[in-house]
Order: sequence, then C-alpha cells, then structure tokens
Amino acid sequence: MGRMLGSSFPETVNNLLKSLKSAESQGRSEILMSLQKVLNGLGGAAASCHRDIYKNARSLLTDRSMAVRCAVAKCLLELQNEAVFMWTAELENVATLCFKALENSNYGVRVAVSKLLGTVMATALIPKQATVMRQNVKRATLEEVLELMATGFLRGGSGFLKSGGEMLKVGGSVNREVRVGVTQAYVVFVTTLGGQWLERNFATFLSHVLDLVSHPRATQTHVEAVYSRRCVSFILRATVGSLLGEKAQIAAAKDICQAIGKQMKAVEAVVNDANSENKSGAADVAASQHVMVCALQELGSLVQSLNATASPLIQEPSIGLLETVTSVLLHPSMAARLAAAWCLRCVAVALPFQLTPFLDRCAERLNNLKTSPEAVSGYSFAMAALLGGVHQCPLGIPHAKGKMVVSIAEDLLRTAAQNSRLSLQRTQAGWLLLGALMTLGFHFFFFFFFRYHLPKMLLLWRNVFPRSLKELEAEKARGDSFTWQVTLEGRAGALCAMRSFVAHCPELLTEDVIRKLMTPIECAMTMMSHIPSVIKAHGAHLKASAAMVRLRLYDILALLPPKTYEGSFNALLRELVAEFTLTDNSANTTTSLLRSLCHYDDSVLLGSWLQETDHKSIEDQLQPNSASGSGALEHDPSSIYLRIPAGEAVPGPLPLGVSVIDASVALFGVVFPHVSYKHRLQMLDHFAECVKQAKGVRQQAVQLNIFTAVLSALKGLAENKSTLGPEEVRKSALTLVMGALDNPNPILRCAAGEALGRMAQVVGEASFIARMAQYSFDKLKSARDVVSRTGHSLALGCLHRYVGGIGSGQHLKTSVSILLALAQDGTSPEVQTWSLHSLALIVDSSGPMYRGYVEPTLSLVLTLLLTVPPSHTEVHQCLGRCLGAIITTVGPELQGNGATISTIRSSCLVGCAITQDHSDSLVQAAAISCLQQLHMFAPRHVNLSSLVPSLCVHLCSSHLLLRRAAVACLRQLAQREAAEVCEYAMSLAKNAGDKENCGINVNPFAPGAGSRRDAHSRHQGVNITETGLEGVLFGMLDRETDRKLCSDIHDTLGHMLSSLAVENLSHWLMLCKDVLAASSDMSTAAPVGGGKDEESEKKDEMDDDTMFTTLGEEDKSKPSVAPRWATRVFAADCLCRVIMLCENANKAHFDLALARSARLKNPKNDFLVLHLSDLIRMAFMAATDHSNQLRMAGLQALEDIIKKFASVPEPEFPGHVILEQYQANVGAALRPAFSQDTPSDITAKACQVCSAWIGSGVVSDLNDLRRVHNLLVSSLDKVQAGKGSSSQLYRESATTMEKLAVLKAWAEVYVVAMKIKKEAETKPKRVLKSTEEDEDDFGTVDELPPDSLITLVQPELPALSRLWLAALKDYALLTLPAEFATQLPPDGGAFYTPETIDTARLHYRNSWAPILHAVALWLNSTGFNASESTEETAAAMPNSQKRATSVTLNQAPGTPPSTKSLLDINKDRMHLILGVSIQFLCSPRPEEPVEHVTSCLQALHTLLDSPCARIHIAEDQVLVFHLVLHRLLLTWDPPSVQLLVTGVVQQIVRAAQDYLQEKRNTLNEDDSEEKENPLALGEGGESGGLVPGKSLVFAAMELLMFILVRHMPHLSSKVPDSPSHVAAKSHLSEESARLVAATVTILSDLPSLCSSAGCMTVLPTILFLITRVLKETAIKSADNQVPPPVSAALQGIKTIVTLPTVRTDETQKQWTGLIRSTLASILEYSQPEASKPILDEVSILTAIALFLWSASTEIIGVQCLQNGCMNRFKSALNSCDPWVQAKCYQLLLSVFQHTNRALSTPYIHSLAPIMVEKLKAVERSRPNNNLELLAVKEGIKVLETLVALGEEQNRVQLLALLVPTLISYLLNENAFASASTASKDLHEFALQNLMHIGPLYPHAFKTVMGAAPELKTRLETAVRASQASKAKAAARQPPPTVHSTPTIKLKTSFF
Repeated sequence: MGRMLGSSFPETVNNLLKSLKSAESQGRSEILMSLQKVLNGLGGAAASCHRDIYKNARSLLTDRSMAVRCAVAKCLLELQNEAVFMWTAELENVATLCFKALENSNYGVRVAVSKLLGTVMATALIPKQATVMRQNVKRATLEEVLELMATGFLRGGSGFLKSGGEMLKVGGSVNREVRVGVTQAYVVFVTTLGGQWLERNFATFLSHVLDLVSHPRATQTHVEAVYSRRCVSFILRATVGSLLGEKAQIAAAKDICQAIGKQMKAVEAVVNDANSENKSGAADVAASQHVMVCALQELGSLVQSLNATASPLIQEPSIGLLETVTSVLLHPSMAARLAAAWCLRCVAVALPFQLTPFLDRCAERLNNLKTSPEAVSGYSFAMAALLGGVHQCPLGIPHAKGKMVVSIAEDLLRTAAQNSRLSLQRTQAGWLLLGALMTLGFHFFFFFFFRYHLPKMLLLWRNVFPRSLKELEAEKARGDSFTWQVTLEGRAGALCAMRSFVAHCPELLTEDVIRKLMTPIECAMTMMSHIPSVIKAHGAHLKASAAMVRLRLYDILALLPPKTYEGSFNALLRELVAEFTLTDNSANTTTSLLRSLCHYDDSVLLGSWLQETDHKSIEDQLQPNSASGSGALEHDPSSIYLRIPAGEAVPGPLPLGVSVIDASVALFGVVFPHVSYKHRLQMLDHFAECVKQAKGVRQQAVQLNIFTAVLSALKGLAENKSTLGPEEVRKSALTLVMGALDNPNPILRCAAGEALGRMAQVVGEASFIARMAQYSFDKLKSARDVVSRTGHSLALGCLHRYVGGIGSGQHLKTSVSILLALAQDGTSPEVQTWSLHSLALIVDSSGPMYRGYVEPTLSLVLTLLLTVPPSHTEVHQCLGRCLGAIITTVGPELQGNGATISTIRSSCLVGCAITQDHSDSLVQAAAISCLQQLHMFAPRHVNLSSLVPSLCVHLCSSHLLLRRAAVACLRQLAQREAAEVCEYAMSLAKNAGDKENCGINVNPFAPGAGSRRDAHSRHQGVNITETGLEGVLFGMLDRETDRKLCSDIHDTLGHMLSSLAVENLSHWLMLCKDVLAASSDMSTAAPVGGGKDEESEKKDEMDDDTMFTTLGEEDKSKPSVAPRWATRVFAADCLCRVIMLCENANKAHFDLALARSARLKNPKNDFLVLHLSDLIRMAFMAATDHSNQLRMAGLQALEDIIKKFASVPEPEFPGHVILEQYQANVGAALRPAFSQDTPSDITAKACQVCSAWIGSGVVSDLNDLRRVHNLLVSSLDKVQAGKGSSSQLYRESATTMEKLAVLKAWAEVYVVAMKIKKEAETKPKRVLKSTEEDEDDFGTVDELPPDSLITLVQPELPALSRLWLAALKDYALLTLPAEFATQLPPDGGAFYTPETIDTARLHYRNSWAPILHAVALWLNSTGFNASESTEETAAAMPNSQKRATSVTLNQAPGTPPSTKSLLDINKDRMHLILGVSIQFLCSPRPEEPVEHVTSCLQALHTLLDSPCARIHIAEDQVLVFHLVLHRLLLTWDPPSVQLLVTGVVQQIVRAAQDYLQEKRNTLNEDDSEEKENPLALGEGGESGGLVPGKSLVFAAMELLMFILVRHMPHLSSKVPDSPSHVAAKSHLSEESARLVAATVTILSDLPSLCSSAGCMTVLPTILFLITRVLKETAIKSADNQVPPPVSAALQGIKTIVTLPTVRTDETQKQWTGLIRSTLASILEYSQPEASKPILDEVSILTAIALFLWSASTEIIGVQCLQNGCMNRFKSALNSCDPWVQAKCYQLLLSVFQHTNRALSTPYIHSLAPIMVEKLKAVERSRPNNNLELLAVKEGIKVLETLVALGEEQNRVQLLALLVPTLISYLLNENAFASASTASKDLHEFALQNLMHIGPLYPHAFKTVMGAAPELKTRLETAVRASQASKAKAAARQPPPTVHSTPTIKLKTSFF
C-alpha cells in the first residue's frame, strides 16, 4: 500500500508523529512500525519527511519500554537507507544515541540497536550508489568510523561529549551492556560490508580490534579484561570465522601471526631492558598479554576450523607460524603462555602429523632452558596441552612419548627444591605434565602403567602429604610463607593429577588402587582444618593456594565412590557447608551451577535461552551470578589438557572463588544421599539459620548458593533412588523451600519451585504431595502480590512435572482452574508468564488425563494470543509452549473428522498462525515446533505450500533458535514429503522474481554456497536459486557452527537424497560436484593433467587438462564463501549414498547399453552410468585434497565406483569395460596416498582401493597395471623394513593398521590372481580363427594371458607368504581369551607392540580373512613344499624382526635353527589355519561382514584340496568342523555361504575317504591271518551304530538335511503337519539348485565312510532323501536341460548302488530289501498323475536303468518291479516327444546289452516288438526335424544290437525285421529331390546302414533279400542314384569335407 498513498503521505506521517507524542508504550511501538512500513514503501520519495521522523524517533531510542526501543531502532534502520544526513552530519549523534540506548537494555534491544549502529557505520564508509549519485556526499574514512565505535566499546554510553571532569565523576567503569552491544555492532558492520571488504582491510581491522583490548580502560580489573577479551574474540570469530573462505582465512592467519610477532618483539625489548625502570613498559607488557590471548585464540580457532587445509600455513617458512607461537611460551604473563599452548594444541589437532614433533621440540627446549621460570612454565603448558589434544587425533602418539613425559615430570619434581627461584614453576609443571599424561587413558597406560608406573605414582602422591598428625603439627611449626606456597601448590598439583587419573583411567581403579589413593586424600582432608591457622601465621596471600587445594580435593572426591571416604564425612561436610554459605568468605560470591540444575524448560523464566543464541559467549557477561562469563584459561591451568565442554571453542574455567563454590556444591550433592538423617537435619537447620543471619545482597548470595546445594542434594537422592528422611527432615527442608517461593529474586523462586518438585519426587508419598499442593492453592487464592503468585504457580507446575500425571491426578482440576484464572490477569505480564509456563508443564506431564481440559485451555490461549500486547514476548512464548503441549496431548486424534476434533484442530492452526506472525524469534520458533507436532499427528491438515517458504526464509534468520527450529521442522517434513518440500521451496525463488523488495533477494550465486550480497542478506532473506533448498542447506553447512543444527541439516539433506536423488540424478550430482569443486580450487595437490607424464596415455577422449582445471574465472567475481572442508566431506559421503541408492533402484544405472536405449526412449531418463566421468572426477578431487577426512571420503567413493562399475562393458568396444579409459585418473588419485608423509589410515584405505582396482580386472595391459601395482610394491618394502625403522609420528597401532592393510591388499590381489589362473586352466584354449573379420580381432589380441596377474605377484610371494603367516600367528594369539593373556609374547608380535594390543586387535580383525585365504591358496599351490629355512628368513629380515621369526617358527629363541622337519612345519601351519578358521566360525559376530565368512570357508576348501592336508585333517578329529559348520548355517543365511559350506563338507568327506582307504589298504597288505575284516573298518563298526557327537557321518547328515529342508521344505516330515505350510512347490532358484545338487553328491559319498553294518544304518535315510530330491526336481523343461540336482541324484544312485563294501554275507538280505524298495519308490513316484507337474521321464528312466544295470542280482525275478519298469519303458516308447523316445532307445540299448541274460531277456521279449512296430511306422510319417530323426536312428541302433546279440540260427528272422524297415526309409529319385532335409538325412542313414549290414552277415542278408525281390530293386536304385550324384559332385568341386551326422550328446554319462 505504501506506494499507493502517494500524495497523502505527508499528512499520514504528520498524524502518526503527532499521536506518537501522546501515545503510551504499546501505541508507540505500533506507530513506529507503521512509519517503518511507510518508509519502506516510499523509498526515496519520502525525503521531505525524513528529518521530522528522525527528530521525533531519536528521543524515543532511550524509552523506558524495551519494545519501543526495538521499534525505534528498526524504524531508523529503514530511514538510513535513504536519509543521507544520518550517516554524514548526524553520524556522531546517531552513535551516541545508540550507546545510550544500549544502557540497561535487554537482548532484543541490543540486537536491534547494534544492527542499526553497524549498518549506519557501514553505510557511512561505503554509501549505496544511488544515494551518492543524488547528492554530493563527503564519505567518512575507515579510521573515523572505527574511532567512533571504539568510543562506545571503551567508554560506555554516558557521553564522551561531556567534559573530562564529569567523566571522572561517573567513576569511569565501562557499562557492560554497551560494550556487548557495540561488540555486536562491530560484527554487523563487517558483515554488511561483506567478506571481500574484510579480506582487503583485514590488517587494519585486526590492529584496531586488538588495540581495543590493550587500552587501559578495557582492562581496569582482571574480570573486565577477560570480558573485553571475550568481546574481541567474538568479533574476530564471527567475522573471520564465517565471512572468509578457506584461502582468505589462511591469509588472515598470516596477518594474525605478524601481529603476534610484532607484540612479542616489543615485549622482549621491555623484558631485556629491565634496568631502565620504566613504568610504562611494565604496563605495556601487562596490556600485551590480553592482545596475545585474543590473537592466539583466534589463530588456534582458525587453524582448527581449517583442519588439514591449514597445512600450507605450517609448511611455509616465511610465515613462521610455529616459531611465532612458541616464542610466546616465554611471555612474562601466564595468560599469554597458556594461550600460546592452547594455540599449539589446536594446530596439532588440525594437523596430527605435527603432534609428535611438537612434543619432542617442547621437551628439548624444556631441558635446554631449565633455569628460566617462564620457559619451565610455558613449555610444560605446551606439552600438557598437546597431550590433552591426543584424544582428538585418532592415530595417537608413540608410546615412548609417554615414558619421556613421565621422566621429564619426575625430573622437574625432583629438582624443584634445588632452586627457590624455580621451585614453584617446577612443582606446578611436574604435576601438570603427569595430569596431562593421564588423559591418554586406559589403553595407553595399561601396559607400562601397571608394570612400572602405578606403584611409582602412588609413592609420589603419598610423599607429597604428611604421613601422620604428628608430621602435620611439626610441619605447621616450620617454614615461611614461600615454602608454604610451594607446598600448597605441590599438593594441589598432586590432587589434580590424581583427579585426572581417576577421571581418565576408570578401568585401572581396582579396590586396591582406590585404597592406596585414599591415603594421601585423607591426609589432605586432615590438613584442610589446619590451614586457616597457617594463613593467619603467614599472610593472606596463601588463601588462593589453599583454595586451589580445596578445589582439587572436592573435584577428586566427587569422582570416587562416597563409600570409600565415609569416615571423613563429618569433617568434609563442615568444610563444604562453610564453603558455599560463605562463612569465611567476605565476598558475596555466588555459584554458577544454579541454571544448570534447574530444568531446561524453565529457560523462559531464567532467561537462560540466551545460552542458545549466536551471542552466547558475550551475553554471558550480563548474567547476574558472580563473574559470569569470565572464564579464562589462567584461572585453572589444568583445563588446558582436559576435554573441552561441548559447544565451547576454548576452555574457560571460572575464577577460583566461583570454581571452589561450584565444586563444593557438586560434591555436596554426591555426599548428601549417603549421610545419616541426623546430620541431614542439622545441615538443613543450619541453612535456615545462615539465611536468617545474612542481610541484603549477602543474603541473596547465601540463599542462591544454599538453594543450588539443596537442589544438587535432591537430584543426588533421586538418582540414588533414596528418600529424604523422616518427618522432621522433611519439615525442615519444606520450611527452607517454602520461604524462598516468595523471594523477590526470580531465579530463587525458580530454584525453590524446582526443589519442591524434586522433594515430592524423592518423598513420593501422596499425603505429602497433597499437603504441598494445598498450601500453594491456599496461597494463590489469597495472595495478591506478583511475587507469591508467580512462585506458587510455578510450584504447582513443578509438582506435576516431577510426580507425573498419575501421582498428581487428584489435584489436576484445582491446579488447572487456578492457573487458567491467573493467566487472565492482564495487569501483570509476569504472573501470566509464570502461570502459563506452569500450565504447559501440567499439560505435558498429565498426558491423556488432560484431555477433558483441552477446550477451555485452548480458548484461553487463543484469547490471550489476540489480547496480550505483542511487546510482552515472554507471555507469547509461554502461550506457544502451551499450544505445543495441547497438540501433543490430543495427539493422533487430530486426524479425526468429528465436530469437536475439527474445532480443536482449527483452533490449533489459528493459534499457530498468530504466533507465526509475531515479531519475536522465540515466539516464531515455538510456532514452528507446534506446526511440526501438528504435521506429525495430522499431516493432511498442515499446509506445506505456506509453511515451507516461511521456513526457508527463517533459514537466514539472525536468531540461532529460529534457524534450529526451521531446520528441525524441515528435517521432519523431508522424511515424509521430500519432493513437495523441494517444490514449494523452489516456488519461493520463482515468486521472488516478481517481488523485488519482499526481503528475499534472489541473486545468482556460486551453486551450493550461500552468498552474502553487499547488503546484509544473512539477516534479510534467503537465496534460493536453481539449486533449490538443497543448495541453501549446503551453503548453511559452511556458516553454521552449532552442532545440533548441523546434524539436523545433514539429516534433512540425507532424507531428501534418499527420496529424490535417483529420480533427479544430474541435479544431485551437480550439487555434490559444485561443492567438491571448491577443493580443486584450493588444492595444489591435484596434478593438472592426470596422466600426461606417461607417454602411453594417448587417449584424448577426455582431456585431463580440462578435467582437472579449477573453476572458470567467471566465478571469481562472486563474493560467496567456497564450501569448507567439512561440507565437502559431507558431499563426498552423499556421493557414496547416491551410488548405493542407484544400486537398489534399477539395473540400467550400471549398464551403459541399457541406459542408452532407455535414454533414447525417453530423454528424461537419467542413469548413473552416464555420469561416470563426473563420479570419477569428484572422487579424484576429494582423494587428492589437503583435508585428510576428505581424502578418506574420496578414496571410499573411488572404491565404491570401482566395485560397482568394474564389470560394466563398453558397448562400442566389445571385450572392454567402461572403466578402462579412467586408468590414469585412478592411478593419479591413489599415488599421493602412498607418499611418505601420508597418515596411516589414508594409506590403509588406499591399499584397499588398490586391491579393488587390480582385482577388478578392468585393466588388461600389464604395463598399465604396473603403475598401481608399483604402489603396493613400494608399501610392501615399508612393511618389510620392520618395527623400528621409520621415525614414528603416530602410535604403534597406526603402523600395525598400515602394514596389515598392505598385507590384506596383497592377499586380495593374490586370491583374484589365483582365481583367474584356475579359470584359465579349466577353460579350453581359444584358437585364433584367421577367417574372422578384422572387427573381432582386438577381442583376442588384447586379452590378458591368464597368468599375467600371477606374474605380478609371484616375485613377492616368498616375502609375502612369510609375512602373511606371521600376521595370522599374531591374530591367533590376539584372539586368545583373556585368561591366556600371560601366554602372549612379552615383546609383542610381528606387527604389534604389547602396549597397543587393544587397538591392534581391531586392525587384525579387519584384515585376517583375506590373508587366511591367501595363505591357504599359497600352501595349496606349493603343495606344502615350501620349507622355511630360517637362515633365508633371517637374512630377509632386519634384526628387529629376528625375534619375531623365531616366534613364528615356534622355537625357543635359543634352539639351533632348522630342527623342524618340513612335516612339522606344515603341521604347525595347518594347525594355525584350522585354528583361526574354526575359532572364527564357532562364533562369528553378527556384525562381521559376510566376506569374512566366505573367505574363511574358501580358505578351508582350498586347504582341503591338497592331499597332504586331507591326510592331516583326517588323522585329527574332523567332527569339530561339522559342528562348527552346522552352527554357521544356522546363523548365516545367504546361499553363497551355504554353497561354500557344502564345498568344505565335501572336502572333509573326501579327506575321510582317503584316510579310510589307506587304513584298509594297510590292513590288506598286513598279514591276512589278522582276524579283523577290512570292511568292518569305518563308522558303525561291526554293530552299525552311529554315535551322535562322535560320528562324522551323523554330523554330516544332520548338516546336509538342514540345507535340504531349508531349500525344499516339503522334504521334512514335520513340515506338512504345520498349518502354516502350504503345499505349493516353488521352482528352485539357480543357487538353490546348485546347493541341493552339492548336498546330494555329498550324501551319496557318506556310505563309503561306513563299515558295511554302518552303511545299513545310514542308507535308508540317504536313499530316501536322494529319491525324494529326484522326484521333486525331475520336472520337464522346455529345452530338455537336466537340472543339477537331478544329475547329482542320478550320479548318487549310481555311486550307492555300486558300493563295494555292502555286499557282505551279514548285510546281503538287508541290502537287497533296500535296493528293491528304493526302486519301487522311484517307480511309484513316476506314476503319471494329473495334479503333478509333468515329470521328466528321461531322468526317471535313467534312474531305473541304473538300478537294472548295476544292481541286477538283487532285482532279478521280482515280478512286480519288473512289470513296473517295463511299463515305464513302454510309456516312454509311446511318448509323443521324440527326445524321450531317443533317450529311451539309448537306455534300452544298455539294458539289452547287460551281461546277465536273466535280467535282459524278459525286457527284450516284452519291449522289442513294440520297438519294431514304432520303427516300421516311420515309413508313413517321415521325420520332420533333427530330434525325430535322432529318435529313429537310436531305435535302429538298438535293433542292430539285437541282431548282433541273436544266435546264428535266429539271425535271419532278426534281419527280416531290420532290413525291410531300413529299405522302407529309402526314397526314389523324384521324391528325394523334393524331400525335407531330415527326410534326406534318413535316406542317407538307411542306405549307409544297409551297405554296412550286407558284408557283416552275408548269408542271412542274401536270404532276406532273396525272399523279397521288390526290396532288392529299391535298394539297387538308391545305390545307383547315390553313386551318380557323388560322381557329379566330384567333377564339380575338389574333394569335400566329411559331413558328419548331427547328434545330441548326453550332458553327463552315467555309465
């Protein structure tokens, strides 16, 4: 509307300004907001009114009401856009006004005013173009602007315009609120000017900011100085940390370095110039310490945020960062030394390879400069800080460093007394180092601590304290104040080291150790009571040291179990209570713990939500408790090595006075639950007395401390589940608490309410709760004052909160009605706030019980939202909380459609809409979380099209809480409706184009990074471009530091990725690529031109130069921050996720041909394989970056790409794969990871990628493969170099990891190589056909010779095999259970040291499986002939490993070398491999990758391949295997594992067979007089009984049965009975079929392991299973293929029926029965039935034939079987399928030919006539195809055989059947010409056979021919025709090739 007002605007403005004077505060703020909107709408057109508005608004900037101040600030901010005078003539006045407005301001005002001040200053410096064009403006200089702002920082608001005299009267202390506000203004100033401005002017800005903190007015007291430092650090962090990209940050770090160096030079000059007593110099040094602290902290934070990207800073000697920082370690001030130490810790954490050299350097300097107190102190600080940083470096430090530190510390403590000038520093330094050492934790110490150092440490600790009371008294009499100071410092140090030990090594705290620790601690407690007299005697300056001792004592006691010091409770409690009731303390110090002990939800009352803002670190200064926010390292040097509390950048321990009280309060909470009731009562009464005694401010302080202690105690009781005590204790506690509920201090009221709730929880009696509730009810009904109303309403809320809905249900109605009434008290917003807060607590805790009160509460909430003025933000925040609680209470009901629910729902939505429109960010955040809840319960009713854009706008809010809420909500929405969310976010970008000024500035920016336009876009709007919401979120990752927020952004992007990436591939890959491209911009490591150095790289398809160049120049103009390394790591992880998602989506993603054809059908289709070059490029960029985390992610991505795309063929070049063209890139990405200075974890990862690449078979050219192979060879040399060779930077287990990774990679390559070799040996050789066209040529030329990969591995094998065996041996030892720990070699194994045993275990666990497989392959391939001649091995290894070799060979180190025979060595190796495998297979952890299981099984299989191993295993008990394998099958499902298991079982059975055969042979060779029957050998013996648990056969059958039932459930007799079983039989999958086949094969081998009696036991089962499998799987298929299970079953039947062992006299009868019943059941199965699928008759016939052929004796004469068999054959002969007929003829042929005439005769008689009939019939229906022809030929063969079998006298009759049949097949000439091919072939066949028969039986043939003359003529005609055609053909062409007849061969021959 603003623009449409047009000419009427002057009147409007005038009227508004008139009413402004008379309005009350609410009206004022509304009027000012209207003015703001008018100004916004009119822009420059309102110039005439600008001055009026300015004059009127100016005075209101210091209004009483904070809301009005905020509104004025916003109005003036709008005004300054156009009103030039504000930042020219009026600039100083505006600044002064702002400073005044900041006095006594709240957070909202500070934010608004600082924004105004910062923006005006920025505009004054760089005005907006348009305004400058209109008027000739004099611009301010940077110096003037900064000077103006400095005034506010240093002098506060009460004008610098007054004369100097007045200035002094004011007392000159700086107003803290003004300083904090100006600090924020500095940040706004720089942010508005933008990152590029900061980059150009950083040096000026830095020196200005550092001058602020060196100004005497900023550092009047120590606490003020700390506050100023915090402000300056905040300015630097908020600007340098978020506005500058990584390159600019490195430049800034250089500037900071120079500033430090300059300061340090000045300090050194003053220090060296000590004689010229200049006062000013000393002041300079004092001031310089604060400059140093700020500069060093910022430098540390910069380096830490840059992480490994900061390496150029360290490596460039010109910068000299390390020298500069270490020089500050000698600064005279402790604060500066600590800051330098902290900075070093940051550098070491960012660049872990510097950690060990730093430690060494500090140790060396410490030794050289032992005599300088500063050096001792500074370098020990640095070492302590570095040790504290080790836990952030996963690779750790070498163990020797720990020993080094111990010796330095001992040395310092020992020499402390020698030189009084140094004794204090040396004592402190010694203990500090020992404390820091403890942070390395249990793993570090376990080894050498237990053995050497623990007793020594305990002794050290004991000696620091007096042993007895007598010594204590004697000590008091001696000594002066200095010795006492040293003594007290020493004791504090010792206690501090003990605390560190207890905190970081809890595993070492055995009862014995605790008992020993208690001795010095008890001495310390006794000493405490004597100290006051010492202080009296020697002066008050000992107070600080004494307080330090108390602090340390409280700290350590709080960590120990209270039971251990029960005896000292009385004395201890006296001390604690005196501490926090300030008995001996004249200062009114208050504890800082109260807020943290109150409930998080009460933040609205306590104002502690300020902890959740971006300005937390400076806003802390304005909190009411003592020294709040003045944390600094120098208050407690030990914090330099402790873990940093989450969310803090630098540890900031509070001043000693506060810390001691905090510690005493915390310890009181720990001890209180263990104290007797009597003492509890005494203490509570004493507290009441203390409160009564104190007056005024002191009373408040004492009360705060007491309440914190009581809360701490109640919390302790609740955690220990103990009660408060009897009635009088309760009464006393209640009196104390109730008294504070009406305290004017809101924090105390809050604490009292909390305490009341906790008491109710601890007492837990209904009557007690009722009494408390009733008391508050009565109070609230009568009280009229705000204080008691607020206190008691909170009391009700807390009662419900801690007792829960059920415990306080009966008070619900009263509570709710009272609170609803209080909430309507419009006179007092405070009462409304507290009552609504309590109401929200009650709604939350009552849950469903509240359902009845929902409607009245909702209507109240809505009414209040509309009536309470928006300026009362706290009330609106509480209303938001209530609304959220109500939504949760109604819950899923909200989806309903009933009338009441619809009303409730619409009320909730209206409430959300109102709160969303509120100007306060906390209220908006509450609205968002309400909508989030609503969306969870009733997603259909939340309108995303309006919610999502509003959330996107909030993403750029300047309020952290609002950004958090928005992202949390987006995260939830993206989980369900990612696509909609992205769509609505994009709509925001589209609309923004139309509304230029709606606060959303859309400008193109470097994709993936949020840009800050020259304006303050961070605060104005969100940039959504074509990269959409995802792009904005990626950009936020670069700016946000809040952990919760970043993790939510990660999750949101993750959800979006999962649901959208596959559909929208190119968009997401583009996003990741743009983020990752920043790394190539930064990194100098990326070689330009990936493989140009090798001449062989001729392919220019994708020019490497174009591939790896940095981004184009056009991007340089954009002021955005390039993505930081952490964001790039996340992008690389996203890349891996995209690949994984595609894998589960569509095959075409990994098939170029498919993808291209799909793309042709629909150009919108997008597939991963089409983006392969992008994928490789991204992985390359990441893998060659500076940042180690990014390199890891890049290598991981590369490995994924190789694994997924290795087998994708290149459609244009058959025989090649698509990855081949990227060889150079892969090589170039891997090479840097093998350089000398790469951390072990990256090298280890790279080895994995290497083995994946070599093993993938992508590269076919040996020379190309060599490049990557050479990397592995070089790393193998490193492994062989032995333990102590390279200088160590990391802990020993890092070396273990690297070496094992190399061995694992080699093992994987070797396994692949052997596999290829084996496949090549089994394949028939390919012949090069010269006739083929050229195109196919290269398919054969380039092909790898099959053993080429082996040739690469072969030269390394001798060394490798040895190292592999050593590694396996280590692994075997490390997997021993804990009770065998003593058996481990004392000096470690081949690859691990004893100290790092625990971490080493993990690395072994990751790599043993491939190594095991490789060793098995190697042993198998050498046939176990490789003996280890010890001399060779020793020669190949340096000294350090000779030890290991002697261990490897299981020899005592003293024995002469080759005392072991090859057999023994092999036995050891076998035991090793079997042991490792079986131990693993017994209990594979569920989290073990399936590859380990498969590797292990393959290794066993390979091992059992060699006869040597089989003999060995069979001698041992093989059963173990079966049990193990059975367990394995139960736990691992994949068929691949099961297949391997069956393979191993087969090998074991084979081993057992060999062994048994050998035993039988030896028996037969021995004297035959021996009574023992060789056939009784084997399982089952004479009796035939198999003992489960001892019998191999039984175990094997159990296992095989398990597999069969798993794949063919209907085999089990139990299954059909179960109701869930449906009889439908599914077709077996290919894998299952192979498995079943393997199982059947093993089953049929089992009887050979049994004695004949044993066979009779197992055979019924085995035969039953085999016949059932045959029945189930013999199903007819279209292509007549025999499925694997069928051929296995037939083979099995053959094996069993021909068993030699069974036909003994005892078992003959049983055997016959078995064979007959088996045949009978097969016959029964093959009865044709309508319901069954079509049986494969051929397989069944084959089975019958097998029985007839092999078991003839048992079957002859059994009439029913014979009839059954004949019937089967008859039906087959009559089958209409020619294939069945052909097979039937073949099988009959074998039956007819059987040697036993008794068997064959009945069959000949029965079946021959049918055959003859069938063959005769062919004349009428000649064959049409080859199959039918084949059937006829097979039939004729059978007839010919019968002729041959017949006796001479019958031959004529037989020929009379055969010859006419054959002649009937001949065609006459005319018919021959027109006949089909098959028909012609039949004619030829018949003719040839006749020509063949004639000469065979000349007599009979003549007889037959003579009898039938027409036959003769047909035959003669055919012969003539044949000869004529042959002659013709011969004349036409050279001799033809012989044309053989087509036949189909049986796949498996069963005979």
